[in-house]
Amino acid sequence: MDVLKTHAAGQTLAVERVELDEEVDDGFQYDAVSVSDSDGDDMADLDLDSALLAVKQADAAASAAASGGRSPAKHTESKRDNEAGGPSAPAAAVEEQHTVVEDYLRNFLIKAGMLRTLDSFNTEWYEKAQQGTLPANIQGESVPDVYATTAQLEDRVKRLQVELRQAQDVAGKAHGTWDQFRKERDFHRMHHKRVVQEKNKLIVDLKRLKKHYEAYEPTIAELKDKYEAAMKEKMLMRLERDRTKAKVKALETQLAALQTPAEDAKPKGKKKRRKGADTPFPTEDVANPHLEVQYPPADIATFNMAHTWKGHEAGVSAVAWHPTKPIVATASDDASWKMWSIPDGELIMSGEGHQDWLSAVAFHPQGTHLASASGDGVVKVWDFVTASCAATFADHTGAAWGVDWHYTGDFLASCSMDHTVKLWDAHSHKCRQTMRGHADSVNALAFQPFSCNLATASGDKTVSIWDVRSGLCVQTFYGHSNAVNDCVFSLRGDTIVSCDADGIVKLWDVRVVAELATLEAGTQPANKVALDASGSILSVASDDGSMKVFDTASMAALGSLRGHEDAVQTCAFSSDSAYMVSGGSDHTFRVWCAPQHADAPPAPGAGGDASQ
Repeated sequence: MDVLKTHAAGQTLAVERVELDEEVDDGFQYDAVSVSDSDGDDMADLDLDSALLAVKQADAAASAAASGGRSPAKHTESKRDNEAGGPSAPAAAVEEQHTVVEDYLRNFLIKAGMLRTLDSFNTEWYEKAQQGTLPANIQGESVPDVYATTAQLEDRVKRLQVELRQAQDVAGKAHGTWDQFRKERDFHRMHHKRVVQEKNKLIVDLKRLKKHYEAYEPTIAELKDKYEAAMKEKMLMRLERDRTKAKVKALETQLAALQTPAEDAKPKGKKKRRKGADTPFPTEDVANPHLEVQYPPADIATFNMAHTWKGHEAGVSAVAWHPTKPIVATASDDASWKMWSIPDGELIMSGEGHQDWLSAVAFHPQGTHLASASGDGVVKVWDFVTASCAATFADHTGAAWGVDWHYTGDFLASCSMDHTVKLWDAHSHKCRQTMRGHADSVNALAFQPFSCNLATASGDKTVSIWDVRSGLCVQTFYGHSNAVNDCVFSLRGDTIVSCDADGIVKLWDVRVVAELATLEAGTQPANKVALDASGSILSVASDDGSMKVFDTASMAALGSLRGHEDAVQTCAFSSDSAYMVSGGSDHTFRVWCAPQHADAPPAPGAGGDASQ
């Protein structure tokens, strides 16, 4: 018996003819089928090519039915359009193809090793497919690959789980950062509220204090005017009293002379003062001889550094010119003073005896003695004739900052860190007056030329004028914003120049008790000021290592002299204003002058030490 068998290998079908032996016992029951002539003719005409073509057409029909019933003609037309590259060609896409029912069953039977069942299935399946007796709902039906889909879903679940864990980690970090930011926000908000409350409170307090101050300001101004008027009246009354006393004393002397015989009234020379007796204060002020003299101003534009000497082991804190000779005295932090000849710089004399640094030196008006002040609170007077210490004054309880001689040479004034100023009798070696009134250290002092008035500069930011005969403050100048380091009188005695730790220099008019001008000498502290004989050239020793020079007539800055390697502590003009000497923290003192005076000694002048 002939049987037509088809085998599926992918999309290729193979047809073979098999001879079945009727005597083969394979467990199946075979029946004879009668074949009509027409059928036999059809079978005779059917060859292998025709069978293959019929199978392909059947597969094409099944594929068309599975793809939505599209006809082979349309499929061929679509393929032709795609090959032609026409605009109607659909975009290429990758689709997931499911396994058809017959392939699924064949794969299952092959995996199970059921080959005989596979042969029977293939025979019956292809027979019905050729005859077209398969139900329409089975042809082209596909079965999804459950295993592949499950594997894809498992992979997707794993990826989603990893992404979920990553998202959870990011969310956790974001939550922590958000909590931190929220806490910082709350803290800053609370701090801002507290600052705003404090600011509002301070504003209220400032407004209250301002109103309180404005309420007292007229009273303070009125009291200040009354105080100044009273002090002026007091000073005038004191002066009038002194004049009256002097007149009374003169009249008494004349009366006594008239009552004494003529031979006794003859002058027998100056009466010798009893040893140890106090020196009487001058009863009347002497006329200032400098008022009628016009001194030429120092030619500061031509000043250059002529000489430099390092004569001390520490910084030079003070310098002073001899009143009549070309000699300069220097005081140093090494607790010694020295005298030098100018301009050759030869050492003439030196003195040691203080236990601490020296702050100031001053020559006697006659040039026979030198006074020195020290950080040990002691003031000493040195005699050049005996080359020894002539007197020691140790009543100060703090460091002594400055000394200056009265124009008579009978009195010596010193100021100290103990807030006091003391007046010493050069003959009796006693303290004649102690002037108290400053609220801080008294840093410098200077006698008004040919008078009994003394100017003091204090750390309480004020400059005061004292009458040394009574020991009372005559006038106080207010205006500095920091400690006042130095003050000097002009030779005419009508102007005071002071400097402070802010680098500010002020000029005061003594006659009208008012501020004349304010000059800025830089941002560093101003340590000392010096006026030339004319009073029109002002030099300021500054901590920045330079000396600023100003014109007091126009209040203009004339420049600066530089040469010291450290802070300039002191400076002073010579009596003829041709020289200026400066001392600094670099252990040196330097001489400044015009080139034509570099090798000539300064000429003696009637002005004396311009810094006094």
